[in-house]
Amino acid sequence: MNEDSSLGYVALAFALAVGGGTLGAVLGTSHRRLCALISLGAGTLLGVTLFAILPETTEDLRWWQLLLALASGYAVFSLISKYIFHICPACAASHFDEATTHRFSEIASAMMLALAIHCTVDGLGISAGGQAEATSSASGRIVDFSIILAVCVHKIPEGLALGALLRGAGLGTKGIIFRVLAVEATTLLGGVMGWLFFPHASPFWISVALAHAGGGFVFLATHAIVGEILKHHKALVLASFGTGVGLIGVFVLFLHLFH
Repeated sequence: MNEDSSLGYVALAFALAVGGGTLGAVLGTSHRRLCALISLGAGTLLGVTLFAILPETTEDLRWWQLLLALASGYAVFSLISKYIFHICPACAASHFDEATTHRFSEIASAMMLALAIHCTVDGLGISAGGQAEATSSASGRIVDFSIILAVCVHKIPEGLALGALLRGAGLGTKGIIFRVLAVEATTLLGGVMGWLFFPHASPFWISVALAHAGGGFVFLATHAIVGEILKHHKALVLASFGTGVGLIGVFVLFLHLFH
């Protein structure tokens, strides 16, 4: 896959998030259904880290470099969630109660900033995966398509949760779609940044970027599951999460067998 193809997949992820946000704005969504989608998306993010990113990055990074890169991605998302706002509306859906939506005007800027950082990392992750394929072996192809699948699956409940939150806050459909477009456009920004930077980067720095993104994916997955399991639909959440992890595992196995 060339760099232009990676940008196409970044655009696809953006479109899926906007589509989800539009559905959330127009139709709303039940919390049970959203929990299932959130957990499925979280499972794919953890799956891509375990089955694709870790095997790929161990080829170029020493164990301590890999741990540092993973920890940095986890720490950045953790600090943003603690001091700014929940990094992902899908992963933090249980926190968006009636009081939160009524206080939307007070938290809008922080929420948009946190989600914009998250979306930028999504775009960078897809670009890094594309460059890993361009500069390495079949394992690069596996990590590339796995990241694309995981991010795209995650983008749908992300958009739905954001649209539903904005709808609950009393915004009109046009206002919701405009805000979803503005925030999710940072996915495109991340993709363009990666498109400009990664072709000139060494395999070491591409692996660092992948591991950093993987650390963020681990935070998103654990944050989503812990929040939902402790509050709602435990069996549904576990089943959906396991399905997401298994989906990536089967997908990676398929690529290994038929690449």
